[in-house]
Amino acid sequence: MIDQSTIDRIMDAANIVDVVSEYVTLRRSGTSYKGLCPFHDDKTPSFYVSPSKGVCKCFSCGKGGNAVHFIMEQEQMSYYEALKFLAKKYGIEVEERQLTPAQRQSQSERESLFAVNEWASKYFHETMLNTADGRTVGLAYFRSRGFRDDIIDKFRLGFSLSQYDAMAKEAIRKGYKDEFLLKTGLCYRRDDGSLRDKYWGRVIFPWFSVSGKIVAFGGRVLDSRTKGVNQKYINSPESEIFHKSNELYGIYQAKKSIVKEDRVYMVEGYTDVISMHQCGVENVVANSGTALNEAQIRLLHRFTSNITLLYDGDGAGIHAALRGTDMLLSEGMNVKILLLPDGDDPDSFARKHTADEYRKYIESNQTDFIIFKTNLLLGDAGRDPLKRAQLIKDIVRSISVIPEEIIRSTYIHECSEILGIDELMLVRETEKNRAQEKERIWKEKERERNRLQNKASVLPQTQTTPVTSSENAENTSVSPKKENTIGDITASTSGEVPPANNLPEEESNQTSADNEQIFVQEKANTELVSRQHREEKRFMGLERMIMSLVVKYGEQTIDSEDENGVHIQVTIADYVNSELQKDELKFRSPIYSSMLTDAVEGVRNPDFIASRYFLNNQNMDISTEAVELLSEPYQLSKGQTMPTEQELLSDYIVHLMLDYKFTVIEDELRIISEQLSDSAVYADHERCKDIMQKYIVLSDIQRKLAKRLGDRIVMK
Repeated sequence: MIDQSTIDRIMDAANIVDVVSEYVTLRRSGTSYKGLCPFHDDKTPSFYVSPSKGVCKCFSCGKGGNAVHFIMEQEQMSYYEALKFLAKKYGIEVEERQLTPAQRQSQSERESLFAVNEWASKYFHETMLNTADGRTVGLAYFRSRGFRDDIIDKFRLGFSLSQYDAMAKEAIRKGYKDEFLLKTGLCYRRDDGSLRDKYWGRVIFPWFSVSGKIVAFGGRVLDSRTKGVNQKYINSPESEIFHKSNELYGIYQAKKSIVKEDRVYMVEGYTDVISMHQCGVENVVANSGTALNEAQIRLLHRFTSNITLLYDGDGAGIHAALRGTDMLLSEGMNVKILLLPDGDDPDSFARKHTADEYRKYIESNQTDFIIFKTNLLLGDAGRDPLKRAQLIKDIVRSISVIPEEIIRSTYIHECSEILGIDELMLVRETEKNRAQEKERIWKEKERERNRLQNKASVLPQTQTTPVTSSENAENTSVSPKKENTIGDITASTSGEVPPANNLPEEESNQTSADNEQIFVQEKANTELVSRQHREEKRFMGLERMIMSLVVKYGEQTIDSEDENGVHIQVTIADYVNSELQKDELKFRSPIYSSMLTDAVEGVRNPDFIASRYFLNNQNMDISTEAVELLSEPYQLSKGQTMPTEQELLSDYIVHLMLDYKFTVIEDELRIISEQLSDSAVYADHERCKDIMQKYIVLSDIQRKLAKRLGDRIVMK
């Protein structure tokens, strides 16, 4: 466990903008910042970060929180793992009591997998630097590729000894369990039960997650073993912490440069990334042989909307350049292509040029993807009309996935001039494709919705008797098709006619009456539940507004009066609590009741700050609710001036408490009215008299409250 004082130090040091910027490109928006949400498919910025409150929130998907909540969601960590993550980031020492063997065993599997990978990464790196074989084989290989020592350290490159089980034995000796060595893919088990290293005799390329955690490894075979080998490179298998389709090699080392340059270069392999870093071009990542997918694109889109694909100039490079680009365009990325001169790949080209030369070459030779594709396919099609028709369809298909209408129009105009085709025809074809895609998506959603409905409607069938009496049908407002029973539901949903009624007429009439009675009762129950839901929603809305002020300003004081009418200063927390206690009221929400109690106790401490206390609270439910109460989706435009919430605080909290009491009285009067409509109550004169007296008293209080509120009309 981490003590509260250490948690407070961590939270005070954790700048929310600094933390979120590691994962999302933020732009200033008034007093806050905004960017693309990292938790859902966000096409336009809906993720807001407030440095003054220390919170972030997506007003589209609803996710957010303080710095700890953000790291928990982003890195899939527990609360204490996220605290330790931030403590390490800001150089804060965390002292924890020694864990017992049982507690150590119960630690999360994810944490154990990360721990094993972190140890293995250091082991491979130190083995390469500090052993004879490591220096003469592994280090020699990297230096032969021209990599400097600082670059080798930056990417923590390493080497695994040629002994089959050298790493496995060392890991076991250090106390790491077999199951985690196997789950991370560092080892595999032979038929005789012994462990063997997966990467023995290979140079090692660790994969860093966007936050800098080691999630996987790539290993390259060396020497003559590469001849005739199908797989020069092998990678870690899929695991709880590694999904190759979600990761990009080099993203951790590149993210700051990507934001600075507002562009990312995409290459294919490890050495392409490392060589470009060495020549000074750092905003580069590799997909390492996997086809680009939505998860990878969204990861990049957090940092920039501009991507340049760097590939060899041969046929394979051209094919790679065309692969997955429609997906990039559909995600709102601005795509450019650069094919390097024949015989060069990004690695070899980087070793021949400086960073300035590399950048100048890129700027001079990169081409917008649509133009690149048009010119490329136009050359392939020649004068063949069928091939040109197919070319037009292919180009239009790529243009139609672009979400921005202005960009689509620009590309249509460019392609019209290049292809010599009427622009209106291209526009019509583009809109046709977009309409077809929308219809396809709609049909998929409809099929899924129907599938779920059909699954939910599979109910056990019971024999029931529908209404058949013409007399009863005429005297009731209930339609014969009304779904009153399970049997009726089954019949109506299947579109089949219910089975014929073979019961005697008297029993049939009785059944019809019973069905009508059931329907009337169900309708009444539904209306009751709906009304109760509306009332509950109304109370929760008021309680939420009151607690929002307590969380924001609970320790601040306002002018009030004591029981004798003497003017006093009272904190917001105390005022709310006293107003509730005065009328023996209590919040309906358990969490709000708990938070108010904490606030009342907290304001006894002169150093208490409500917002800080609730945001840093170790109870996740409370800290999460505090974020919700502190989040504000709207801001005033520049130049607009209005009194702030804090300036109107005294009047606002008084009005809210009066409104809350008015709502309580209104609810009580409604309940009394329902009691008086009960014939049994009305027949009991004494009870009826007491209820009427209570009604008169409450009505009088309601009128007084309405007068103070000034915006209520009380019906007599």
